[in-house]
Amino acid sequence: MVVVIGSSNIDLTATVDRFPARGETLFGQRFVQSFGGKGANQAVAASRAGAEVRFLSKVGPDAHGDLIAAHLRAEGLSQQALLRDADAPTGVAMIVVDGVGDNQIVVVPGSNHRLTAADVRQHAALMADARVLLLQMEILLEAVEEALRLAKQHGLTTILNPAPARPLSPELLKLVDILTPNETEVRTLTGVTDPAEGACRLALQGGGTVVVTCGDQGAILSRGKKPTHVPTFIVEAIDSTGAGDAFNGVLACALAEGAELEAALERASAAGALATTTAGAQASMPRRGDIDRLCQFGTKRMR
Repeated sequence: MVVVIGSSNIDLTATVDRFPARGETLFGQRFVQSFGGKGANQAVAASRAGAEVRFLSKVGPDAHGDLIAAHLRAEGLSQQALLRDADAPTGVAMIVVDGVGDNQIVVVPGSNHRLTAADVRQHAALMADARVLLLQMEILLEAVEEALRLAKQHGLTTILNPAPARPLSPELLKLVDILTPNETEVRTLTGVTDPAEGACRLALQGGGTVVVTCGDQGAILSRGKKPTHVPTFIVEAIDSTGAGDAFNGVLACALAEGAELEAALERASAAGALATTTAGAQASMPRRGDIDRLCQFGTKRMR
């Protein structure tokens, strides 16, 4: 059982040949409205990978909130606790994807920033009999901290994807078993440009495990000592949106199933790679059979 607490958004995605310069207007080639939010993305990723998922999030009183609720039910997240805020609109993300599949994202949190520590306490029963808690940083820090404290009381393994990155106290880091920043986020958290060095620093600060995702270069694993490289799989990427969320959701699923960390990271890497082969966020979350096949037959990119 995986508990995911985090954001739910509607994504507005435009595809362009290249990113615009400051003050420049470009014509796009394609526009898509889809489902996103790092919390919902990771919940869907874990569910499609085979986990039983309990999801806590908050949407607004608008049509976007209705769409998200119906979509999550269709995805099989029947144990969702999708709260409604009476005033704030449902969160939205505006995404621009360039010709090589890189993206730039602006998130307007809306109701996601109304998910409080009190909401988390009120729904602490979601953690009963669960094995893993997965969190991100698109909700209030007070809600993240409360969820981590409750998870420790319930004996869960805790995963924090610190995205978007913000300063984290040593006290909070000590509640995190596995921290999963990307290269930009580890630089924001440590001020260190080398992701391997940053991973070691964060691991020593928190006493847990740090996994820095590095796109098509794989990931870096550190437990405070010499870091090791986690290879990824070679695929034909078209859109990196959601790749990190696929990685985190499948990592949580594998750990909840009892996999050792190294085996769980292999499955997470396969999921992250597969997510880049489909446009969009939740639409790109791979299914268990696809992950199994890539792990068995795929080619890894080694350093």
